[in-house]
Amino acid sequence: MTATLAPALAPEDLDRLTTARDLVRTSDTASVLAAALPSLPAAERAALAAHAPFSHVGLLVFPSTLDGLGEELARHGLETGLMSHSVVVRERIARRYGVPAVDLTVGILRAPVTDHAGRPCALEIFVLVTPPDLAHIAADERRHGHEDHFALAVPRADPIVLDGLRAAIAGQLRPDGGGYNGHEDATVLYFRDAHHPAPAYRRLELLCAGEFPRVLAAHQRDSEPGTELLGLLTGAWATQAVSTAVELRLPDHLATTADLGVLAAATGTDHESLGRLLRYLATLGVVRATAAGYVLTEVGALLRSDVEGSMSALALMYGGPFYRSFAALTDAVRTGEESFAKVFGAHHFAHLAANPDLADLFHRSMAASNAMFAELTRVADFSAARVVVDVAGGNGALLSRVLDAHPATTGVLMDRPEALAVAGPALAKHATRCTLVAGDFTEAVPGGGDVYLLSRVLHDWDDERCHTILSTCASGMPDGAELLIVERLLPAESGTASLAVPWDIHMLCNVGGRERTESHYRALLAGAGFELTGVRPLALDAYVLRAVRTGRR
Repeated sequence: MTATLAPALAPEDLDRLTTARDLVRTSDTASVLAAALPSLPAAERAALAAHAPFSHVGLLVFPSTLDGLGEELARHGLETGLMSHSVVVRERIARRYGVPAVDLTVGILRAPVTDHAGRPCALEIFVLVTPPDLAHIAADERRHGHEDHFALAVPRADPIVLDGLRAAIAGQLRPDGGGYNGHEDATVLYFRDAHHPAPAYRRLELLCAGEFPRVLAAHQRDSEPGTELLGLLTGAWATQAVSTAVELRLPDHLATTADLGVLAAATGTDHESLGRLLRYLATLGVVRATAAGYVLTEVGALLRSDVEGSMSALALMYGGPFYRSFAALTDAVRTGEESFAKVFGAHHFAHLAANPDLADLFHRSMAASNAMFAELTRVADFSAARVVVDVAGGNGALLSRVLDAHPATTGVLMDRPEALAVAGPALAKHATRCTLVAGDFTEAVPGGGDVYLLSRVLHDWDDERCHTILSTCASGMPDGAELLIVERLLPAESGTASLAVPWDIHMLCNVGGRERTESHYRALLAGAGFELTGVRPLALDAYVLRAVRTGRR
């Protein structure tokens, strides 16, 4: 009589193994990357493939015993070698289910499989011996596939290459842990897209020989949603830390000394507390620690009050009045009305008009946009313009740059009287060829211009007021004149990084306006009798939109 061993694997695990093997056989590096990372540009996918080709498909199975497992796999066409110890997956399962890792037996078997391109790949089989008291783990893992993955292998890894590959993939998939297996001298980094329509591509493993503790530590940290959320929740602390540094004139003092004691005396602060603030500013990239103390970084240097394009006034605005109005963002979201007026009792511009010191700070803070203005004079053609009219030009910084670049051009700056008072000194060097005109852009704009500028004006207003402003411009502009609009543009696709997205909330909160997409501006312009004829990028995620009156190119 011949004894028959009970099957080590459940039928559903055998089916999963067959599906995984078929995936390897029908795939190759190009097809796997195209399916898993469809939004990654083709050139970047090709570069990723060159550094990390498709290696294997992995899954976790749940035999009741290891006895006869190899023979059973062989009967199903999967020839495996010796089993090696799993470290990373065992620890992940232990954490997930609150089971001591020493109570888990997890091994790794590999069965060679040729991919669609004829390359040698593998089916990586993680084996968790599953007695009855661990049956709940098997049921949950089969349902959710927490450890199922496809893998890319890095044949010639070093920390720089691995970090670059990690960054490229993390731009598409969320980091999902990893580890180092000392038994195999291999580092694995996992990534996940829990919403991918195909379960086979929801989890990616980046595998490389060797140990890379710095890269792994960074990846593990990025894999913790709680850490990321805490970083978001403490963003207000960063705003206040930067604003406090400016209020203390710390960046100005750091330009001459790095010594903490000297800095504390110069700023009138507690020595220890100032050191703690500087330590935090170092994590924000504002300062850098040295043997002598702290020094400003390139970012921090922009907070000095005496540099071109200083953002010190902007830091005080964001840490002061705008910080207070943002605390009432909930009201703005509920009502659709600006929270600034709720906090300060008047609309943004009315409040500034009634508070000259605050108005001065606001107009100085607008100098932070000088970088985009420098770009504008490069990408826009003013060579044929005799007269440039800057509508609501604020402190005159933009018009001054245009006149600097084009000595034969004359300028007209139109704004409210309190704004012109600030602009006067900025335009003093162009006094003989620049006229300041007080006015209301909803009623009229100066005539006779060849180019009209609307810089960061329309985002302050709702669509109805924008229609009024643009219609007023259309009525006042002579034939042949063009309109240049400087604004940030909301990205057309959700998830695209842009400063316009947070600034849209800033507009909602502080002025009742909004940022817009290019198509939104195109429609606004068309409704006022303009045709949008060109869009060019500027610094700080801004754009210049060129428009002409319809039928009058």
